[in-house]
Parts: sequence; structure tokens; C-alpha cells
Amino acid sequence: MQISIPEKIVNIAVLAFDGISPFHLSVPCMVFGEHHGGLAMPEFDLKVCLDQTGKIHKEVRTNAGFGILVRHGLTTLARADMVVVPSWHDDLRPAPPALLKALRQAHQRGARLIGLCLGAFVLAEAGLLDGRSATTHWALAKAFSERYPQISLDPNVLYVDHGDVITSAGTAAGIDCCLHVLRTGYGADVAAHVARRLVVAPHRQGGQAQYIEQPLAVLATDERLVKVLEWMLAHLAEPQQLDHLAQRALMSRRSFTRHFQQQTGTTVGKWLLNQRLALAQRQLETSKRGIDDIAADTGFGTGLLLRRYFAREFGISPSAYRREFQGNA
Repeated sequence: MQISIPEKIVNIAVLAFDGISPFHLSVPCMVFGEHHGGLAMPEFDLKVCLDQTGKIHKEVRTNAGFGILVRHGLTTLARADMVVVPSWHDDLRPAPPALLKALRQAHQRGARLIGLCLGAFVLAEAGLLDGRSATTHWALAKAFSERYPQISLDPNVLYVDHGDVITSAGTAAGIDCCLHVLRTGYGADVAAHVARRLVVAPHRQGGQAQYIEQPLAVLATDERLVKVLEWMLAHLAEPQQLDHLAQRALMSRRSFTRHFQQQTGTTVGKWLLNQRLALAQRQLETSKRGIDDIAADTGFGTGLLLRRYFAREFGISPSAYRREFQGNA
């Protein structure tokens, strides 16, 4: 039994403001607002809105020098199933009281709130992160901790998901966070399909380091590493020795490990573990195969090792994870 795509239209409100970065605004719009044909997809109704009430018909200035016409205001949040604050002003100015009130009301009503990059500051100001953990752009981590000491900030991860409230690190981590929302809500196939259309990595674990020399999984021009990564993904069930991988890349062991971490932001072992876990998740979500069979297919060898790593990384057993997606069927 695969994850069923809900027939109900999912209403999404994305906040815009004067001076917003077009990239930050585009991230949720590209993931949730584009038509990604070729697969049964959830139906999203995405609206970009301003932090103002009343009738809206205003051009928002971006920090790139062009404007965007916005026709929706804070009343949109009252009907939203998901509210995304894609960023915030670089000077970290206080959010308007009307916006904070609308965010609190949306949360109380059951909407899911997502603060990407500096958007975490707005959710924190609204009191929605008190006593919880969160993340934001690493460069503003100190300012966040000083302003909100009641929040446990982790500046070393890509995103933190509490279910009802999610925060992400800066820039490209916003894409990872939005794909994570797709994956957990609608399954690995949907997230992977959208990632392919966007030409980005389909899944990066939330605990992966956010500050890396290249924010995406690998540079398209790095042909040697691309070929090695493709080979690794195609042979996850097999043992993968570091010396053998370095030989495939025509590098020394030392150069390969350094180059790999520069390009992916993690070690060879951690990257390989993340890919094996992601494949195990997909099989648990979409099949009824036994745990031992999945463990063999994903390179863990035994169900015992799969259970151990799965519980360590996700805090849940493979069987319990499967039930979350497939129920008792």
C-alpha cells in the first residue's frame, strides 16, 4: 500500500515583503506551486501574500531590483493549511503585530508553519518556538540565540521538524526542507519526482551540516565525482571500500576524502549511510518486503543493523515507520 495522495486541495500561504530575495521567495513556489507533471501529485493552491490586511494590489520590491505584484494579504493565512515564511529582513527588524497575530491564529487552528532561513526569527518572535529546538542561517546564529535564549538553536543542521512547526537553515537548505515536507507528507516518490524536475538532490537528512563549500550535493561540472556518486547509488547493496572509490575517481585516498567532503558537505561514510537509509525509507513506504530483505538490498546486510541505524538516526523502528505510512494494511 502506497501513501495515498489526498483529494483535498492543500492551501499554502507564502509571505512576501519589501526587499525580499527572489531566490528565497521562489523556493516554496517552485516546490509547491509549480505543476510537476508525470506523477499523481497532491494539489496545492499556493498564494503569495503580504503582511497587511484589507484589499491588496501592491508591487513588492525585491532586493534584485525588480518588483512582484501581490494580490493577497493576511486574510489568506486564515484559510491556509501551511504557512511559509521564506526569509526576513536582513536587519532583523521586528515583525508587524498583525503578522504575528495571524501566525499564532493559524498555528492554533492547526496549520503547519515553516520558517525558512531568517523566517525562523519571525516564528520565534511569534512565540511558536519557545522551549523547542530550531535552526536558521549559520551566519545569524549568534543573533538568534541572544534574542531568543528560550529556544535551543542548532546552527549545524539543515532543518528541524517538530511536525507543526519547521525551521530551516539558509539558502539551499530551504529546498531540502520543502522536499522533506513533501517526503514525509506524500512519500518518497513524490519528493524524488519534484527533486528531479528541479535538478537537485532528492533527500538530504536534516542533521547534515549546513555550512559547506558547495550547498548542493555535487557540482554538475565535477564529472569524476558525479560518476563515482552514480556508481555508489547503483551499488548500495554492495560493500563500498574507500580505497576502491578513490581509484574510481582517479584520486589518492586523501585527495578523494577531502574533495568528497568539500563537494557534498559530509564524509563518504555518512553520505553512504544517508543514501542507504533513504532507500530503506522508500522501500518501507511503498512495499511489504521483509526487514531482512530490505536490509540486504540497502547494504546493511542484516535486519539487526538496519534497525540499529534506523533507530539511531530517526528515533523510530523500521516497522513503526512503515506503519506511519501504510497503517496496519
